[in-house]
Amino acid sequence: MNLVFVALLLTSSITLLVTNPSGLLPAMVEGAEGAIQLCVKLLAIYSVWLSVLKIMEKTKLDAGLSRLLRPVIKRLFKGESEDAYKWLSLNMASNMLGMGGASTPAGIEAMGRMEKDGKSTSNMSLLVVISATSIQLIPATVIALRASAGSANPSSIIVPTLISSTIATAVGVILTKVFCNKKSTQGAVRSAVARGALTLSSKGKKQ
Repeated sequence: MNLVFVALLLTSSITLLVTNPSGLLPAMVEGAEGAIQLCVKLLAIYSVWLSVLKIMEKTKLDAGLSRLLRPVIKRLFKGESEDAYKWLSLNMASNMLGMGGASTPAGIEAMGRMEKDGKSTSNMSLLVVISATSIQLIPATVIALRASAGSANPSSIIVPTLISSTIATAVGVILTKVFCNKKSTQGAVRSAVARGALTLSSKGKKQ
């Protein structure tokens, strides 16, 4: 990714240098000034949102949401330990509240507890999909970006984000279940065919 940004910077600088040499330096200064202003605005907005999320964490709101999600998680991630369910609940609750800093370590812990003999499982694939689509109750990052861009109503994105992320998560879960079940079925068929071939082969040797 760093190479991509370097390539873009060099390409745009060379193009501007050829087409408008006198505008290169002013453009660079203006871009740097805009970047600093954006960083300061985002810092202020994130400070407020992180304070709100910290209050939620201290008041155990994330833990309460985690308990509410436990029945759903047990249906989605069947056959896991209670310890895995605890971390899965915390991961999903943190993602829904926009607490990325808490969701990542919880997801890593859940992955470690779902791993079977050093191999990935269908439940691990499902966790990756759910974490990527992640139903957002509070899209803090998008709200912060909209506010920094001068939006008249930055929080108006909440309902559309909730709807779109819910649909994305539902589609992701369905597709993951379908493909993982298909893979499991194919594996079971191959195993059955292999066992049948071995049985026939042993019978043939005995005869």
